[in-house]
Amino acid sequence: MIIWLASYPKSGNTLLRSILSSYFFSKDGEFKFENLYKISQFPLLNHFLSLGIDINNSKEVFKNFVNAQNIINQEKGKIKFFKTHSSLCKVFDYNFTNSQNTLGAIYIVRDPRNVVISLAHHYDLSINEATETMLDKNKFMEKTDKNFNVFIGSWNFSYNSWKNLKQENKYLLIKYEDLINKKKTALLKVFKFLSSLGMKADLDMIKLNKVIKSTEFEKMKIKEQNEIFTEAMIEKKTGKRKAFFNLGPKNDWRKYLDKENKVKIEKAFSKEMIELGYL
Repeated sequence: MIIWLASYPKSGNTLLRSILSSYFFSKDGEFKFENLYKISQFPLLNHFLSLGIDINNSKEVFKNFVNAQNIINQEKGKIKFFKTHSSLCKVFDYNFTNSQNTLGAIYIVRDPRNVVISLAHHYDLSINEATETMLDKNKFMEKTDKNFNVFIGSWNFSYNSWKNLKQENKYLLIKYEDLINKKKTALLKVFKFLSSLGMKADLDMIKLNKVIKSTEFEKMKIKEQNEIFTEAMIEKKTGKRKAFFNLGPKNDWRKYLDKENKVKIEKAFSKEMIELGYL
């Protein structure tokens, strides 16, 4: 079954993937891009090509999200992590997933005033454009040469949609800020949650400590400078890859966010930001 690593874009999903992939897919706890890729994204185009589905027919693809997951889960007893930026909702009256395919979900949330800065950098947007993107209740991600587009909606819609798994005890909320400032405490919560879902793995604290050190932001930033990280976006003007690991913990909305967009974000998301302790 699938354990979803879900988030609004640029909220820390890659950091959690890096940590979990370094722990589960390495012998020594050292972060490597090749291990990171072992926690793949859903939906990929090849999930549907293998089913013989026309990937240019959006309705047919959304209709077959669950069928694609059925194929993924054919190997009974196997637990798999998948990253997704999809909201947990229906599109064209078809569910993103179901209880038969979903073992649980870890939702990573980040202060939206910092998300907007990262979003603007990653997607080559102005801050105004990035703010409007986060406010857009009808927002779909763009399809790429590898990924199918998913419905993400607004920042708060994404966050609220995944909370629906709470009632089934399949949901864990992790704040990006805790992954930065209280990493070990946050990760102990993650591993406790994974254990509650039935993952049989004795926690190796020595290995986890190595993982924590090897996934420090500056170390991953240097690694990206020396290697190719295929998930980094191509800059439109230059045709070169933009740095994926850009500001990280140094991303402080107080330095980079103008008053007008700050007010827009806080007004639109006040309920959720108060709930999360961001206001």
